[in-house]
Amino acid sequence: MPKRKVFITHYKGDRATVDDFITKWTDTNDVFIPKVLGANDNDDFIESTDTDYVMSQIRKKYLEDSTVTLVLLGTCTHSRRYVDWEIKSSLTQGDSTPNGLFCILLEGTSGKLPERFQKNWNSEGTGYAQFYAQPSSSSQLSGWIEEAFSARTEKSNLISNSQDMMKYNQKCKTCDETH
Repeated sequence: MPKRKVFITHYKGDRATVDDFITKWTDTNDVFIPKVLGANDNDDFIESTDTDYVMSQIRKKYLEDSTVTLVLLGTCTHSRRYVDWEIKSSLTQGDSTPNGLFCILLEGTSGKLPERFQKNWNSEGTGYAQFYAQPSSSSQLSGWIEEAFSARTEKSNLISNSQDMMKYNQKCKTCDETH
């Protein structure tokens, strides 16, 4: 299978676990090429209150040459506005093909799906997005990536992306904290 460029969206509070996931599946197993905002201290963060500008920069700097978006789900991922914005940008149709979308629950956590993701997923597996526990092998993860890649053209009519963007981070519904 081809090695795809995968944009990873996550809550920065889960960074150590996210880094472990990326290392395991890219350095050790060489399954995909990661594109990650905030994964290293040298990242050029997008400092602006103009949401249209932020969205354009997310697409230009991180999504433009990726084909699949992976939500790494931790306890409070659902409450983060940047996760919502990155999913929204990933699902944008028009000038470009949307990214495929799937979610993996981070090891050792429990979490609630982000609302925009949830609108594109269903438990029968027939929605645009897919949700999984931890992969057990490189071939399984590669298969999930390919399934998301194929959905870009085969299931794009199922995309639901019209809801308003999150303006602020929300209260974490699984741990009752605002981060």
